[in-house]
Amino acid sequence: MKILITGDRGYVGSVLAQVLSDRSYNIVGFDTDYYRGTDLYSIERPYRQITRDIRSVSPEDVEGVEAVVHLAGLSNDPLGELAPNLTEDINLRGTLQLARLAREAGVKRFVYASSQSMYGISNTDDELDEDDSDKNPLTAYARTKWDAELQLKELANENFTIVCFRPSTVFGASPRLRCDIVFNNLVACAYTTGKIEIKSDGTPWRPVVHVRDVSSAFLAGLEAPKELVAGRSFNVGIPDGNYTVRDLAEAAQKAVPGSILTFTGEHGSDSRTYKISFKRILNELKDYYKPAWNLERGGSELVALFEKTGFTEDQFRGLVCNRLMSLNHLTQSNQINKDLFWA
Repeated sequence: MKILITGDRGYVGSVLAQVLSDRSYNIVGFDTDYYRGTDLYSIERPYRQITRDIRSVSPEDVEGVEAVVHLAGLSNDPLGELAPNLTEDINLRGTLQLARLAREAGVKRFVYASSQSMYGISNTDDELDEDDSDKNPLTAYARTKWDAELQLKELANENFTIVCFRPSTVFGASPRLRCDIVFNNLVACAYTTGKIEIKSDGTPWRPVVHVRDVSSAFLAGLEAPKELVAGRSFNVGIPDGNYTVRDLAEAAQKAVPGSILTFTGEHGSDSRTYKISFKRILNELKDYYKPAWNLERGGSELVALFEKTGFTEDQFRGLVCNRLMSLNHLTQSNQINKDLFWA
């Protein structure tokens, strides 16, 4: 099967491309490659790569493609707020343009990387499910993800299957590591500085999932029978996959023996707290999605990566692992223009 992966050179995409290559899929990568030069270690990408912005996708790019996994976009809330109008252009209009071209080209399946950010701040202790829980997107990033899901599903037909996955906050090793996401940040901080400082009281809930389990979910989106996935959205996580910030910090401290963990509490209780239900994906896709990673295993993997690469505090805090900082550097150095196209 020929698969187009957009965002194949990102944090998740670099891992997913390897997973699909190992399963002998014929891959085409599509990525503007904002983060070129940030690989922590060398990686083979032995497949055709298209280096172009998702806003410039063409009919030729999807010719002969049987399925699309769409990861490309401005990838989190702070990045989305960098330029809300551009976030809509890239994450919403770019997504819909790609989907329309894919449908016209005879692509059979479109697997969309959505987000749990659409749930916003939860006012309930109940676990939020895909369909019945309120959507309260508070940022440009969250709004575009929710709007994209709704409009993508309107494009679906008997010959064009849409399935949407909403991953928890991702963690785990990748050649293009991100340290601007919670568990990676905590482990990297412990490893490079010997300490973790939490400024809240540690009580807020955060669902997290390993990058390889997210890749497994996208693989399930490709391989599960159409009747199980068509027109549906799935929260992506693991059994008991909701953790307090304290849980995450203690797991990070355990991964780096001798590191010091402090809760200052100066910011009080963080209002950004929510729990997610993973019953749908764990039950209905159980034959295709089999998560295998927990915090302990993922923390050990990150430490092994840091030891292997000689990871430093400068890398942790700098351009290599922080997406907003990288984009700001590219714009300030005139490598990309105000519209985020390469100059």
